[in-house]
Amino acid sequence: MEFMKPLVLPVRIREAERHGNTDLYLPESASPRPAILFVHGGPLPPGMEPLPREWPMFQGYGSLAADHDVVGAVVEHRLQGPDSYPAAFDDVAAAVETLRGDPRVDGDRIALWYFSGGGRLAADYLRAAPSWLKVIAFTYPMVTPFPGWPDDPRFRPAEAVTDAGDLPIVLTRVGQENPMIAEGVAGFVAAAEKANLTVVDVPNGRHGFDNQNDSDESREAITKAVDLVIAALA
Repeated sequence: MEFMKPLVLPVRIREAERHGNTDLYLPESASPRPAILFVHGGPLPPGMEPLPREWPMFQGYGSLAADHDVVGAVVEHRLQGPDSYPAAFDDVAAAVETLRGDPRVDGDRIALWYFSGGGRLAADYLRAAPSWLKVIAFTYPMVTPFPGWPDDPRFRPAEAVTDAGDLPIVLTRVGQENPMIAEGVAGFVAAAEKANLTVVDVPNGRHGFDNQNDSDESREAITKAVDLVIAALA
């Protein structure tokens, strides 16, 4: 099971604190800290076990955030079919409120970080970024539906990004991507010409490079993306 491989960037996995559909990875700092909410991809196959917040990769990302004195959070959402984006968005929004309401979190400094098929969930936040949202990150995102999937206009990041203004956006793009996903990403980058977009390229990386391509290139890309997100939260 490739999804059970750890993050290729070495990190000590911290114990998560569970709050409903959200796991928190907390730094040692006593004062309220900014937070990164990691949003997994999908759609997930029915009956999949374990679910993403139990995957070593997301435990690694959450712990990595905490190592940078930022609260790491991993949300478990209901992206279980091509038509379940509205339900998944509601789950992410609920996780944001959980995060912002925690007294250990600086609720005015939040990052949202989307992976794979979760990328389409970012459109609403790109279209009208709340004041608390300081940066959106994507890692090998799917931003357009596969043929035959519902194409709800609400979940079109390439259209929404034209309204993103100065909101920092960090996109990690892999060179060995599924061609249909790569086509969508290319359209997103073109649409983001006037947006505040930084692209982190992983030329030899594939979809899932961060736990499947154990290389210096992968580790450098993860480190660069994390540093960019952390800087935007400062």
